[in-house]
Amino acid sequence: MSDAPVVRNHAAFIWSVADLLRGDYKPSEYGRVVLPLVVLRRLDCVLEPTKAAVLKRHAELAGRIENIEPVLQSTAGQQFFNTSPLDFRRLLDDPSNTADNLSAYIAGFSSAARDVIDKFDFLTQVKKLDRANLLFLVISKFADIDLHPDKVSNLEMGYLYEELVRRFSELSNETAGEHFTPREVIRLMVNLLFIEDEDALTKPGIVRTIFDPACGTGGMLSVAEDHLRALNPAARLEVFGQELNAETYAICRSDMMLKGQDASHIAWGNSFSEDGHQGARFDYLLANPPFGVEWKKVEDVVKAEAATRGFSGRFGAGTPRINDGSFLFIQHMISKMKPVADGGSRLAIVFNGSPLFTGAAGSGESEIRRWIIENDWLEAVVALPDQLFYNTGISTYFWIVTNRKSSERQGKVQLVDAREMFAKMRKSLGEKRKEISAAQLDEIARLYGEFTENDKVKIFPNHAFGYLRVTVERPLRLRWDITDETITAVMAAKPIERLDEATREALRQALHAHIGTVATTQAQVAKTVAPALRTIGLASTAEKAIWAALAVRDDDAPLVTDKKGNPEADPDLRDNENVPLPAITVPWAHDPAGRLATTEYRTAVEDYLRTEVHPYVPDAWADHDKTKIGYEIPLTRHFYKYTPPRPLAEIDVEIKALEEEIQRLLAEVTE
Repeated sequence: MSDAPVVRNHAAFIWSVADLLRGDYKPSEYGRVVLPLVVLRRLDCVLEPTKAAVLKRHAELAGRIENIEPVLQSTAGQQFFNTSPLDFRRLLDDPSNTADNLSAYIAGFSSAARDVIDKFDFLTQVKKLDRANLLFLVISKFADIDLHPDKVSNLEMGYLYEELVRRFSELSNETAGEHFTPREVIRLMVNLLFIEDEDALTKPGIVRTIFDPACGTGGMLSVAEDHLRALNPAARLEVFGQELNAETYAICRSDMMLKGQDASHIAWGNSFSEDGHQGARFDYLLANPPFGVEWKKVEDVVKAEAATRGFSGRFGAGTPRINDGSFLFIQHMISKMKPVADGGSRLAIVFNGSPLFTGAAGSGESEIRRWIIENDWLEAVVALPDQLFYNTGISTYFWIVTNRKSSERQGKVQLVDAREMFAKMRKSLGEKRKEISAAQLDEIARLYGEFTENDKVKIFPNHAFGYLRVTVERPLRLRWDITDETITAVMAAKPIERLDEATREALRQALHAHIGTVATTQAQVAKTVAPALRTIGLASTAEKAIWAALAVRDDDAPLVTDKKGNPEADPDLRDNENVPLPAITVPWAHDPAGRLATTEYRTAVEDYLRTEVHPYVPDAWADHDKTKIGYEIPLTRHFYKYTPPRPLAEIDVEIKALEEEIQRLLAEVTE
């Protein structure tokens, strides 16, 4: 939150108004009253200078033209207007009819503004406040708050919204971080998003578009707009967003109306099941989606789109596990990047650590990483300090993705370690105990932009993050014994346990008759045992169970082979190895079967076996049909610095000193 006194003072005053609700409302319900009233009061203040002109023009044109809204918008100088003669001050003139008058005042707003109020479901609260005899008192308090634009700027208003959302979220034990992102984090994100384009963005009359599919109160969009305006006052950034939470959607939409943006560009609903900008493409995209939130509610829609539309839809690369929809957001955003022929796009998204490595080779997560990296879209990953967000202390990461990398970045991924670049806050806000200072923000941007390796920056070719998940087999070696132990194992097998008692006893006796028999092949044992088994009359499943129980693994026994003479694999000795992906250029293909059959891939696996496996298990081989391609981004491993342990002599001295201290304290206790 901004340290501006105007923001602090207004937040404190509005917070004191919330105290009036105590008793009639639960603390978790305060926001249902206060947030829509803040929006209404702001709209009221913005419209005040042109209110009389709008009323006059409305009286002149009412009933004379069919679509009066554009005319009244022009008269108001805003995207919205109000045709009611009432305002917050005049609502106080008739205390006995405050509820009816407030409802009439809200009905006087234009359709876009009414949509905002409707999303708050505020008229329900109006009735409740009226029944509790609180409505007039609350309205009178808000009438005393001066939210005129010349007193509270749009930027300050955004801070005020977010501070109130944070406080109300804490009261209701909700995650405030689902609604907004710390401003210094957004500034860094926007700087990295625009860092490759600053020359182009300073051209006169430039117009660009930006989209946030989880826009919350619109903080990211606002900071991006302010940043571009600072670079080029003549530039225009058209903002687009979508938000699932009705209240934060209403705040965002009202904020965009007040800033002169087209409020219809902010859509309401779930981005996955109700794409509010279907078919649209944008120059820039950014998001801070909720961490680790399951997507079960939209599972059917997402999986149906993935199955029926494939890569012509949004989720062709795969779907992540149901308890974390982070990778759905990045796929949704990539689908809205402009084609390279139209200038391409850049996107930035905040993730926790899970998308870096969760999911084995062939899993949905790994396939999505593979799709992004092999298409050469992943430009960089920036590791941020922990305890940076309001609702979580975990470590977070920026992913920068683009389909228009500069020539020096093509085929490469940059990793930036900014985990230690923070300042301790004097006072924590929720889980947020750290912040990135302006100087540190500039330093991170410099490290990113220079694209030079050092202790904070590593640069890798794309294939360095890929690997081949290889199934390593070893031959099955068995002998067949009839002993007390193997007979016990036979009788414990489930197909044998299901036999009647007489049959089980006959089988036990038949096997005991040949106890001590040892053979290196099943056929040798069968010569003596099979006639007895035929006499008993066992089903094939029972016979298979008998032979399996009589088989004993023996490293000195001959290989067990199939009908073609090939050695059979021992499932108990099966292992997996990760083989580095060869440095060859192969076009992206969702089905990797053709790639895995290439000579380079098979050679890489065989070379690995020869150097890393055969010295220890010379009879091992790779089952190439089971090989899978995987991708992960082990960022922390690449920046790990080994710290040698302290010398034993130093540790010994410290232990002796502690022992002496303990003895001294014990002596004092016993005296």
